[in-house]
Amino acid sequence: MSNFNSKFLILVFTVTLLPIALSEPDAIKALVKRLDSKRPSSSVQEAAAKSVLKRLLPGYVSSFKFKIVSNDVCGGQSCFLISNYSPLSKSGPEIVIKGSTAVEIASGLYWYLKYWCGAHVSWDKTGGIQIDSIPKPGSLPLVKAEGVMIQRPVPWNYYQNVVTSSYSYVWWDWARWEKEIDWMALHGINLPLAFTGQETIWQKVFMDFNISKEDLNDFFGGPAFLAWARMGNLHGWGGPLSQNWLDQQLALQKLILSRMLELGMTPVLPSFSGNVPAALMKIFPSANITRLGSWNSVDANLRWCCTYLLNPSDPLFVEIGEAFIRRQVKEYGDVTDIYSCDTFNENTPPTNDTTYISSLGASVYKAMSKGDKDAVWLMQGWLFYSDSAFWKPLQMEALLHSVPFGKMIVLDLFADVKPIWINSSQFYGTPYVWCMLHNFGGNIEMYGILDAISSGPVDARTSENSTMVGVGMCMEGIEHNPVVYELMSEMAFRSEKVQVLEWLKSYSRRRYGKAIHQVEAAWEILYHTVYNCTDGIADHNIDFIVKFPDWDPSNASSALPQAHLWYSTQKVINAFQLFLEAGNNLAGSLTYRYDLVDLTRQVLSKLANQVYLDAVTAFRQNDVKALNLHSQTFIQLIKDIDVLLASDDNFLLGTWLKSANKLAKNSYELRQYEWNARTQVTMWFDNTKTEQSSLHDYANKFWSGLLEGYYLPRASTYFQYLLKSLQENESFKLKEWRREWISFSNQWQEGIELYPVKAKGDALAISKALYEEYFVQRKKSKYHFHTGGNRVLLVTR
Repeated sequence: MSNFNSKFLILVFTVTLLPIALSEPDAIKALVKRLDSKRPSSSVQEAAAKSVLKRLLPGYVSSFKFKIVSNDVCGGQSCFLISNYSPLSKSGPEIVIKGSTAVEIASGLYWYLKYWCGAHVSWDKTGGIQIDSIPKPGSLPLVKAEGVMIQRPVPWNYYQNVVTSSYSYVWWDWARWEKEIDWMALHGINLPLAFTGQETIWQKVFMDFNISKEDLNDFFGGPAFLAWARMGNLHGWGGPLSQNWLDQQLALQKLILSRMLELGMTPVLPSFSGNVPAALMKIFPSANITRLGSWNSVDANLRWCCTYLLNPSDPLFVEIGEAFIRRQVKEYGDVTDIYSCDTFNENTPPTNDTTYISSLGASVYKAMSKGDKDAVWLMQGWLFYSDSAFWKPLQMEALLHSVPFGKMIVLDLFADVKPIWINSSQFYGTPYVWCMLHNFGGNIEMYGILDAISSGPVDARTSENSTMVGVGMCMEGIEHNPVVYELMSEMAFRSEKVQVLEWLKSYSRRRYGKAIHQVEAAWEILYHTVYNCTDGIADHNIDFIVKFPDWDPSNASSALPQAHLWYSTQKVINAFQLFLEAGNNLAGSLTYRYDLVDLTRQVLSKLANQVYLDAVTAFRQNDVKALNLHSQTFIQLIKDIDVLLASDDNFLLGTWLKSANKLAKNSYELRQYEWNARTQVTMWFDNTKTEQSSLHDYANKFWSGLLEGYYLPRASTYFQYLLKSLQENESFKLKEWRREWISFSNQWQEGIELYPVKAKGDALAISKALYEEYFVQRKKSKYHFHTGGNRVLLVTR
């Protein structure tokens, strides 16, 4: 791109980059065609798809024939085609799957396995796969004689959030990444974010600008906090990064990119957003570098807060941005033209002047295009929601139109709840991806809006003057709510709205391998309750067990805290009962076990919210006996849920910590990674002796070990202080509780004690005992605190 002589000439330069005669559809077609040209040969992609099949169903490799075909065969769009092999053979191929890329072939394979064989594939940590329903090789079901063709209504299916790499992927090795990329291919992902290892690239780039490795120790965050260091929210927190880590992550990224490319995916690589080390100011004293304000630090400690931003208008911005893109190309090859950049994500520009905003956007894009002449800027649209007070129509349009048409794609990040496209004239003509955000912090909570998922992308695509070019899943953390992600991934291949209730019946049969009427009835209830959140509230899990209220209930003017509740708890308890009734028919099913444990956890955690409110209400009424009763019930619920979660391998703190420790090469890294892993899911950021982190419990988890080892002591000490206040007729000492609790937390974060990594106990028996304990005995006692006898869950502990 030509150099800018004036920020007022931004739009003029579009002529040299993209012929102005190109219409909006033509510009996207040109981009798609260019990205198609980067894909490997048909033989490479067919082999990659065959490898996915071999890892999923090793005994069926000879039962399928795969073939790459051109988009012309698909009517000009990406598609997959399923047909019967001719002539049929008992020992040879039975089904032919053709696709425009290996991703389409893998998607076609999974579509066939789902809708002809009744199979199901979810993340291992949400129950894994159900393939018992697939007939033996030689007996696979035939499709209709003329075959089946499924087209993509829009070119792209995007995957990941910029923070998913920290909340979910941070401790992954190649074995886990290989499984994820297989999952992505089977679910039609063709535009995944690829952020692993970028610190190693930055190390090389900044060293070329005479910044030392030692200077970068204060710049990079620790492993579990890299996402926020990359965005310029913090620096140094949890660090420094060892050279072992940097080298390991770069090698991992090369494996990740290689597999994505073999499957025909287009990886999205990072680009320069302006976040720079402090040392750059000494080397370039005249550079326009600003120190940003505090981001969620309790006391603005400069050791980790208040990062440095190089103004995009400074010529050095383009120089560094170009160097970063070129270094990536040198390391990885010419693998993509799409680059992610979020300079303004939770960093508000210094002025709302539209000319200034346009110049900033143009400079960001110029840095990309200098490194890759065909670069396309992929930007999260989160800022238009989170900072809507600043980003008014004029400011939005100024940013979105600061680059040539077809050179920016926006992620409508929260379209499942707060779509931006509706009130922004389709992002003022800018291509966008309809995204489901769904999850914050990797919290574990049954939640979703299935109706919005099943209809939202269709409404957006068919709306007047639509500029929608894709669908996407942008959750902050993965491995939860498999039903939500199964439906959302299908929307990449559906041109019409899904009838959710019928789809759920089919989903239930596939997930558990058989039709069980109680389970189907339960899912109908869950569809109208848990998975029908229409209140427009972003669902951070703030259940009181995992995000314990930090307040003084003796202050009569303070309203009671409120956890998020959008459905009838009694109806969900009824669904829970139906799930239990189906247990004997689903013995041994890992998908059933996961869903049962998750549903049991859901109903008990909501019950605990009410018990907590009963306890603080008793405190306010000076009722010592009731306070003691309710607080003990709350404590017992934490213990019981911990036992429940321990019965399924997918709800264990120990596996999170073990995965962190496995990456360590020495004792220092072992302690550092353990601290990072523990801190992210608890205190998160900095604290003082009497003030918790502003982000405490943001990444809370319902994990066995975390409940009894961390959440239980917190609640216990709080209730002890409340009881003491009533018993001794003195004010509630909130500050003293905070001091004691925060001290405990910081010691726990530094701990190295081991937690179980294998499940213990019978999930069905425990769930039945808990149902009896809290929802049958409840009829006899309002507070259903049953202490007598040998409780089943204690026996199975």
